[in-house]
Amino acid sequence: MRAIEYRRHGGYEELRLVDRAAEPATGGRASIRLSYAEVSPADNTIRAGRMDPSLHQPPPHIPGGGAVGRITDPGATGLAEGTRVVVGGGGLGWRTDGTWCEQLTADAGQLIPIPHGVSDEAACALFAGAGYSTAYLVLTRLAGLKAGGTVLAPGIGGSVGMGTVEVARELGASLVVSTASRTDKAEAARAAGHEHIVDLSRESLTDGVARITEGRGVDIAVDGVAGPLLGPCIASLARGGVYVGVGYSGGTQGTVDITDLMWKNATAHGYTFTMTPPDVARAARVTLLDWLRAGRIAPVVARVFPLEQAAEAQRHLIEDRPFGRVLLTMAR
Repeated sequence: MRAIEYRRHGGYEELRLVDRAAEPATGGRASIRLSYAEVSPADNTIRAGRMDPSLHQPPPHIPGGGAVGRITDPGATGLAEGTRVVVGGGGLGWRTDGTWCEQLTADAGQLIPIPHGVSDEAACALFAGAGYSTAYLVLTRLAGLKAGGTVLAPGIGGSVGMGTVEVARELGASLVVSTASRTDKAEAARAAGHEHIVDLSRESLTDGVARITEGRGVDIAVDGVAGPLLGPCIASLARGGVYVGVGYSGGTQGTVDITDLMWKNATAHGYTFTMTPPDVARAARVTLLDWLRAGRIAPVVARVFPLEQAAEAQRHLIEDRPFGRVLLTMAR
């Protein structure tokens, strides 16, 4: 089978198309012929050597934390041959080889059937970058979003920003604010139905949130950007607000005014999926697929690249910062 791997940490050019032997289905593992795979910032961080080595396997390594495809051999999973499934979890792309390949095997617990009426591309986009899953778990289990609450999720073009905006609305938020780094992305977001977008090329985050909330601030900030927006996100909290850091596409360091936490009695958390039991994470993914089937959420796909252009796909996501998800297709 064709696969993308890197043999040492480094730049995008380390990603090479190779031939690998396909692993057969055994025991409780099914064999899946993949159609699409996600491209995420985590893939880039691991390949570049910027993640704690204890969290991932060393090279040679196949990236990719998620994909969709069709079961070709169900093994003893109990699923039928031909079932379309989402593949994810279990350390894919981190502790084991990932999904940037034409075929893989996975445990039954890593597979979720795709509902009728949901395309492979849409299902893959839903979980690319884990933004929707992160938003659902953070808002329901950690931040305690209440009906009528207000939420800030910077970076509307990214997986966490877009995912949080849509999930928060479905969970009953009365107001959800996001940001765009450029005017064209802000306009694209508004055209897609996202009303409250702060255009950071024209206005600061704190000024924008103050304007939109009439000076009150937001109850919850779900931050997948950090860097220079870390401090402003915390400063934009209302009294008793909750900040949750879930990513750092803008950088790992920022400046915080401690009084923005102290004087508002605010709370700050960090979040990773290791905090969530696997059965709970799986249930969240099932719920999100049902929302997708019902048209309640609509992840945007920015661009789809063929597998052999994985290096350019990764560069496009990281450097061009498109509005929407980036995917790989296995079609030739």
